[in-house]
Amino acid sequence: MNNKKLQIGLPFLMAVVLTAGMWLGFKLKGDVGNGNNMTFLRNTKRSTLQEIMDLVKSKYVDNIPDSINDFVIQDMLAHLDPHSVYIPAKDLMEVNEDLQGNFEGIGVEFQIFNDTVNVLNVLADGPSYKAGVQVGDKIITVNDTSKIAGIKIKPDEIRNLLRGPRSSKVSITVLRGTEIKKIDIERGTIPLPSVDVAYMLTPQTGFIRINKFSETTYEEFMQNLEKLQKEGMKSLVLDLRGNGGGILQEAADIADEFLNDQKMIVYTEGTHVPRMEYKCKRDGLFESGKLAVLVDETSASASEILSGALQDWDRGTIIGRRTFGKGLVQQQFMLTNGSALRLTIARYYTPLGRNIQKPYNKGKDAYEDELIERFHNGEVVMGDTSKPSGKAYKTPAGRLVYGGGGITPDVFVPFDTTTQPKEITKMYMKGTLNKFVYNYYIQNKSYLQSFKSPVDFAKGFTAGEKEWQQLESAAQKDSIDLATVPTAAKTDMLKRLQALIARQIWRTEGFFEVNNITDPMISKALEAVK
Repeated sequence: MNNKKLQIGLPFLMAVVLTAGMWLGFKLKGDVGNGNNMTFLRNTKRSTLQEIMDLVKSKYVDNIPDSINDFVIQDMLAHLDPHSVYIPAKDLMEVNEDLQGNFEGIGVEFQIFNDTVNVLNVLADGPSYKAGVQVGDKIITVNDTSKIAGIKIKPDEIRNLLRGPRSSKVSITVLRGTEIKKIDIERGTIPLPSVDVAYMLTPQTGFIRINKFSETTYEEFMQNLEKLQKEGMKSLVLDLRGNGGGILQEAADIADEFLNDQKMIVYTEGTHVPRMEYKCKRDGLFESGKLAVLVDETSASASEILSGALQDWDRGTIIGRRTFGKGLVQQQFMLTNGSALRLTIARYYTPLGRNIQKPYNKGKDAYEDELIERFHNGEVVMGDTSKPSGKAYKTPAGRLVYGGGGITPDVFVPFDTTTQPKEITKMYMKGTLNKFVYNYYIQNKSYLQSFKSPVDFAKGFTAGEKEWQQLESAAQKDSIDLATVPTAAKTDMLKRLQALIARQIWRTEGFFEVNNITDPMISKALEAVK
């Protein structure tokens, strides 16, 4: 009897459920199609912030400036963490260029001296090089109408005039010596290399410096690693000083070249983001050679991911000073008005489970000033003044490493504050040093170009008393008195001057090949890989 009732009632029940579902679906579809508010199954309560914004827009006595939304957004994000940022549409292209690894323009490096735009470097085989632009040219006008000489123009304004879509044309008028020349240039794609230099420090030790982690970093790194291996490299010094990070995947891919098996490199996890693991997935090109990694207080994010993974697995020696301490992961979301939101969505953890994010609960200003505090409390001079405060972890080799507040190096190298008196700092801040190096190069161009390589230059040129007197005279014009500079600072400045002149000739490759000869961190690194 019961079975018979079930046979009759079940189809009827199914029909009722099906009918109700069809009606519900029709109602929901109707609401969406008619543009009505979908109040069913949804919380319609507005936030206080939205209520206030609506009232201001509809009732305020004056017109509301367009920028008010930006102010509200930035203030809201400031209460989250220091790395969640809103990027207005007008700034988005420039902000993204660094991570893309290229931009579209004419391929010159310029600087403004005495209200005049001077061409400091011309990219080899780039658009300006092909058009005949030379180092030392002074740009007077752009496209015949935009005068940029003798006026208070900002570098960003000049960049906006010179940059443009690939294959588009721009005309510049330059002063070369006493001659006025008009040069037509077809813009092109200009690379922004993330590998500054790769060369052999010794017959068996290579050196690679990475300045950021962009979309092209892993490819650049592999090309240079293979080149150095063909030159006989058995050990490597990897320089991540000043590298503020970038794309996490690029750092993980490079770590894969140093670590074997399926070792964990890093994992990320957030309240609304599930755990994601990055593990080794291929045979690396440099899994067994001796390795030293250089870091400092401005090595951050992806740099800390790479150095943290290598430290956790006892793969290489970390040398330098405690890193920045950024253990947060951002994701960029495009907004309907063309702007973007880079929102922190997760924390990253080293293979042992360390999160090295430094505290940010005292506000953004205190967070950013923490680096300055390291100089005030003596940590960068004496590494033992800042004891690790995070949780301790033990590596496979039994060494203790710590979470919280950056990666603490295995070998500490102090910052030499005796070489940075206020007069030297002023020369950097005012651009005095850059202007001096540029003018020195222009005045001694034929002599300096007689050196065939940075190595030849390092052996054949020494900045001495003559150059110091010239620098002292140039500094006086900017109200900087170098007469009281201590001997140690003077000696260091002359070494730096030699490297900066090399940079003027061979760009970053020249600077590091010359500067590394007397760099104390390089000396420690060479000891570590012996």
